[in-house]
Amino acid sequence: MSLFISNAYAQSAPAAGQGGGFEMLIMLGVFGLIFYFMLYRPQAKRVKEHKNLISSLGKGDEVLTQGGLVGRITKVSDDKDFIEMALNDSTNIVIQKASVSAVLPKGTMKNI
Repeated sequence: MSLFISNAYAQSAPAAGQGGGFEMLIMLGVFGLIFYFMLYRPQAKRVKEHKNLISSLGKGDEVLTQGGLVGRITKVSDDKDFIEMALNDSTNIVIQKASVSAVLPKGTMKNI
């Protein structure tokens, strides 16, 4: 005899529900659709937009990086994934193209 469960309850387990396989497949399909439309599809759309943004970068564009730096692109290297960006008249930095989060309208640096 077990300490917490008497022998009568331990031996007579409740019968499992009959025919539950089809309902489980429907529920699994519904969860799959929810996962696709709420998580996967919006993230894939953001990745596609970011790839288009990176591929459209050109010399003279004013950009905002993920670190919060605002500057003007002075040199784009096609063979590598780096760009040279001027923060002001005397300071140039080299960053990865992937770190660019937005292209700003022309004249933004003058207004700051």
